[in-house]
Amino acid sequence: MELRDIEIFLALAKELHFGRTAERLHITTARVSQSIRKTERRVGGRLFERNSRNVWLTALGEQLRQDLSVGYRQITEGIARARAAAGAVSGTLTLGTMGPMAHTIKPVLDLFASTHPNVKLRHREVQPPAPLDLLRSGDVDVALLWLPVDEPDLTVGPVVHVSDVLLMVSTGHPYAERESICVEDLGDHCAFLPGRLPASMQAAFQPFHTPSGRPIPRGPLPSTWHELLGLVTAAQGVVGVARDAALFYPWPGLTFIPVRDMPPVRWALVWRTADESPLIHALSHAATKSPRSAKA
Repeated sequence: MELRDIEIFLALAKELHFGRTAERLHITTARVSQSIRKTERRVGGRLFERNSRNVWLTALGEQLRQDLSVGYRQITEGIARARAAAGAVSGTLTLGTMGPMAHTIKPVLDLFASTHPNVKLRHREVQPPAPLDLLRSGDVDVALLWLPVDEPDLTVGPVVHVSDVLLMVSTGHPYAERESICVEDLGDHCAFLPGRLPASMQAAFQPFHTPSGRPIPRGPLPSTWHELLGLVTAAQGVVGVARDAALFYPWPGLTFIPVRDMPPVRWALVWRTADESPLIHALSHAATKSPRSAKA
């Protein structure tokens, strides 16, 4: 099978829709159908069934999907590594980070810049209340996001940073003088609930329940990071943040308290699966070769 036919088959196996597959791969639906018919002739059986509303894999198609998935990724990553090693990539790559969080992966960016001098790296600010928006709109190619990111249209690359969780409160808050708190303490105070944020990503910093099962109350819905800082400073609620925030945002009126029983949060490069490119793979490759940041 040709590499392009493998790509088309795997895309249709994921989308289960000829039109969406064509749109994702920037080809016509006729090209998708032609490729699938050619692949079916080669394997000697039907890979998909369809009716007027649905498309689904046959047992033979599912087996082929499983067999090809690992091999295809190894091939494409191998090609990307070869291109990266040869310094063959060029163009512009837009990276989305939350304020100064790009500083936490400076070794990665330095290695990427030195290895690929023909690539221009642009930076865009990602808002924590809606961290996926610019990625999905295409305004950024890659984003530095905290995990878990479990979205079917997004690929999670290498982990590049790890940070402890702190509770950001106003200096007049009852917890402001404590050396640390536990998750159970969060049940007594209002936490902010970002609006366009998957529940799993919310829970990394803002659990929905305490260990005893008490719900953690939610407060206003901030739309930007600086709006969130203002709400906390005004004592309208509290919010869990990465330890990095205490370094980057030492605002008057804010205090940061360790949450001793919250697991550290991992940060990774994330991109749209349908738009993987040699530039993205080159940055991902730099992330695997560069020393990761120490835990913040």
